Amino acid sequence: MEQNKDINQFDIPLAKRTYLKNSNSILFKKLLIFSPFLLLIFSMATLRLIKNLDAGPLRNLILQVDANYDQRVLGHLPYDEINKEKLVLIEPNIEVHIDMRDSLLKMREEAKKDGIYLVFLSGYRSINLQKDIFYTLKSRRNQEAAERARVSAPPGYSEHSTGFAIDIGDATQRETDFETQFENTQAFKWLIKNAAKFHFKLSFHKDNKYIDYEPWHWRYEGSIDALKIFERSNRKL
Repeated sequence: MEQNKDINQFDIPLAKRTYLKNSNSILFKKLLIFSPFLLLIFSMATLRLIKNLDAGPLRNLILQVDANYDQRVLGHLPYDEINKEKLVLIEPNIEVHIDMRDSLLKMREEAKKDGIYLVFLSGYRSINLQKDIFYTLKSRRNQEAAERARVSAPPGYSEHSTGFAIDIGDATQRETDFETQFENTQAFKWLIKNAAKFHFKLSFHKDNKYIDYEPWHWRYEGSIDALKIFERSNRKL
């Protein structure tokens, strides 16, 4: 009975609540109504402040972080293999992406009018073929993978697998095929002057720190798909 007598001492008291007066309640409701507008004004002011700041260092930092995660392998970026349905044959054993066929053939015709005879050496290469080239053909030179990668991309990392890359030579100087001496030919000089008109760009310049200079290797950037594929390659850190 003594235990029942003191049971009330364990009762939990009701929580005390304080209610806003009517005037405060109205003010609170108004704040709720206008809060989205206040947030919008604040956001616009913040954006304007950011635009006025020097974003150069911040942009470089973002790009540098992105570059660290661009999945390069031995200096080469990854590329998916093109769907075979988008390939077209332009010469025996040479296929290219259908989007670049017309521009490529037109470029050759325009060069011919100027007395320059371009020859196409290599277009689309499957990942399996690139595997044979990288692991079999190049290994015969007794080179380590890093050495091979300076002149040939690992499988899955070649622009040729996209169908948008083409190796070009000079029909009058075939000894310069796949050689840096190609830069001394009339064909190369014509390409440097005119290739951009047809949306072609030299992929591997002399200042590339990963891959050896390849004056014969050009890529097409005349479609949205091509621009998306080579977007990372075109970034300048």
